[in-house]
Amino acid sequence: MSTEPNDLLAANRAWAGATEAREPGFFTRLARQQSPRYMWIGCADSRVPANELVSLLPGELFVHRNVANVVVHSDLNALSTVQFAVEHLKVAHIIVVGHYGCAGVRAAMRDLRVGLADNWLRHVQDVRLRHREQLDALPPERQEDVLCEMNVIEQAGNVARSTVLQDAWARGQKLAVHGWVYGLRDGLLKDLGVTMDGPQAVLEVPAAALRRCACAGAGQEPQ
Repeated sequence: MSTEPNDLLAANRAWAGATEAREPGFFTRLARQQSPRYMWIGCADSRVPANELVSLLPGELFVHRNVANVVVHSDLNALSTVQFAVEHLKVAHIIVVGHYGCAGVRAAMRDLRVGLADNWLRHVQDVRLRHREQLDALPPERQEDVLCEMNVIEQAGNVARSTVLQDAWARGQKLAVHGWVYGLRDGLLKDLGVTMDGPQAVLEVPAAALRRCACAGAGQEPQ
């Protein structure tokens, strides 16, 4: 394992050389354009390498990451990135991806203090409070996983309700928002069934997905 920055630089030179030898002209082609069809909004956790999980090359996936994959309307960093992806790169899909075992979700679920990030994780705590009755009714070992899923669904809804997405749909741009969750233990992505491709879907899809999520966590069929 690399322990010094110089080891990383050496590894980079080896990777670049091997990549160019395997695909001559790779970096020249990559430098000419960035035309991803997908935007990934995920957690900053180092165990969740976005491109590798879906076998996409650099330039094929536009990525924004933060603690606990949160998207709120006061975060100009996230919204600016979404706007660039939608209006300039013309992505067709925005995917909000959480992961089981998320330290941010665990802190929000257990009221753990972690420092300055407590203020950021307040958004995840708000998700927990909105769905407190459903979460409290679950077995303790399922609560964090279900909160992780609920957080993804809520954040995907925030993306879809943003002015960027609403304006895009109003002008007829084809664009869908999805919510997935990643399993650290098995490397698999799970579709949470929260795909929204227009304003009407924003009103119905997240609520239905949250009901399914709570029922699945309790081992019940959704009503």
